[in-house]
Amino acid sequence: MEALEAIQKGTCSKPIFDTKSAVTFVVLGASGDLAKKKIFPALCNLFEKKILPPSCKIIGYARSSLTVDQLSEKSNPFMKAKDEEVLKKFWERVSYVAGTYDSPDGFKKLDKAIAELEKKNGGKKKFRLFYLALPPAVFIPVCTQLRQNCWVESSDTECRVIIEKPFGHDLASSNTLSEAITGLFQEHEIYRIDHYLGKEMVLNLMILRFGNELFRSVWNRDRIAAVIITFKEPFGTYGRGGYFDTNGIIRDVMQNHLLQILSLIAMEKPVSTNASDIRDEKVKVLRYIEPLKLEDVITGQYVGNPDGPTDDSKLGYKDDPKVPNDSKTPTYACAKLFINNERWSGIPFIMKCGKALNERKAEIRIQFKDTPSDIFGSRCRRNELVMRVQPQEAVYCKMNVKSPGMSFEAEESELNLSYHDRYESLDLPDAYERLILDFIIGSQTNFVRTDELAEAWRIFTPLLHKLDGGAKEPVRYKYGSRGPPDADTFISKEGYMYSSTYQWKSNGDK
Repeated sequence: MEALEAIQKGTCSKPIFDTKSAVTFVVLGASGDLAKKKIFPALCNLFEKKILPPSCKIIGYARSSLTVDQLSEKSNPFMKAKDEEVLKKFWERVSYVAGTYDSPDGFKKLDKAIAELEKKNGGKKKFRLFYLALPPAVFIPVCTQLRQNCWVESSDTECRVIIEKPFGHDLASSNTLSEAITGLFQEHEIYRIDHYLGKEMVLNLMILRFGNELFRSVWNRDRIAAVIITFKEPFGTYGRGGYFDTNGIIRDVMQNHLLQILSLIAMEKPVSTNASDIRDEKVKVLRYIEPLKLEDVITGQYVGNPDGPTDDSKLGYKDDPKVPNDSKTPTYACAKLFINNERWSGIPFIMKCGKALNERKAEIRIQFKDTPSDIFGSRCRRNELVMRVQPQEAVYCKMNVKSPGMSFEAEESELNLSYHDRYESLDLPDAYERLILDFIIGSQTNFVRTDELAEAWRIFTPLLHKLDGGAKEPVRYKYGSRGPPDADTFISKEGYMYSSTYQWKSNGDK
C-alpha cells in the first residue's frame, strides 16, 4: 500500500485509494492472447510489488465457458512471477463471467458480479475499471452494453474504460468510432492505450528535454539537422499475413507509435505535468504538420532470402497463403514530415519502420549540424543524441574526442548512459504494467486524447488511401537486410549524414 500511495502522490493531485475503496478491474476478452500474454501478467506484477490496491478484485469476461483455473493455465507461462504462493494469491482475486459482446444478458451478469464484490468489500468509494482486450469490430457494441448495464454515475462511484488500438482504419472510421464512444462516455473516462507511451525511454523524453538546461538552447532548427525515429523487427509476418495485409506497417506502427514519439520530441514545454497540459502541446505540434503525399514516403515489401539462416527467413511476404499474390501492402516504410512552426521549420523528421529487417531496434536519433569553421580537416563527425528505446535501453551522445596516444587525430566516441549498467538491480516495468497502473490511479498523461487521434489520422489518411489504391509499388528488399537501399538515398537527400565509422555498443557487448 505504501508503494501505491507514493506513486499516487507523484502522479495525481491527491491519493485516490484508501483501505475502504472497492476496486474492480474487468478484463473483457479474457480468453484472448492479449489478456493472457500482457494484461494478467501485468496485473500480477503489480500485485507482487504490492502496488495493486489491496481491495482490487479482477473479473475476466469472454464468450468462452472457462474457469479461473483454465485462465491461470493459459496465463502462467507468461508471468514474470514464478513464486507459486504469489501466483496462488493473485488468482484468488480473479473470478470469471461468460457472456456475449452484443446482448445485455451477459453484461447484466457482469454488473451483478461487480455489485456483489463491492458489497463484500464494503468500500465507501467504488471504482469500476474496464479493459477492452477485444477486436475493433466489437468496440461500439461492447461500449454500448457497458454504458447501459454496468456504468454507474454517482458521487461514490468512478467508471473508466481502456480501448486498445487500432482506433479506426482512416480519419473517417476513426471519427465514427470516436463519436460513438464519446457519445457514451466522457473524455476523462476514456483511456486509448498505445503501449509505446509506457516504455521507459519514451517516458524519459519529457524529463530529458525539459529537465536539462544544456538541451534548451540547441533543441531547434538552428542546431539540429535531422531527427530520425526508427523501429525495426527481425521477423516477418508469416502466419498472420492475412491480418497484416489489411493494415500494413504504416497503420501498424508509424501512424501511432512513431508519431507519438515525434510529438514528444517536438512539442513545446507544457505549463505543467498535468495530463491536459501535456496533451494540449502534443496536439498543437501535430497541427503544424501537413498531410503526407506519395513523394514523402518510400515503401518496401520483403522477399525471401535463399541464404537465410532460418526457414522463416527464406519466405517472402507473399509466400504466406493468406496474402494475395498481387498485394502492394508495405512491410517497410520511410517517411519525411516537416513541422511548420518557428522552432522546427525546414528540419526533416524521418520515421522508419519495417518487418524482416537485420535487427530488433527502436531508437530516436537527433543529429546536430556541422561545427562551423572546422579546423580539423573534416575529420570530425556530426554530434548525435541517441535514445535507445529497445532493446538495451540507453541514452548516449556521439561526440568527437582526441584519439588516445601520441597522435592528434579526432575519433568518434560517446557519453553513455546504459540503463542496465547504471541501474543493475532495477527491474524496469513492462509498458503494459506501467499503463495499467496509470489507468487504475486515473492518470491520462500517457493515453491518446480524441483530438490527438484525429490529428494523427489527418496527417496519414490521404497517403494511406493512395497506397490502398495501389498508387505506389513497394520496393523489394531481402529478409534480414537493412531495408530498401532507396531509403538511404531518400534520407541523405534530406540532409542526414550517415557515418559508418562508429557503432555504439552497450557494456554487455564489449
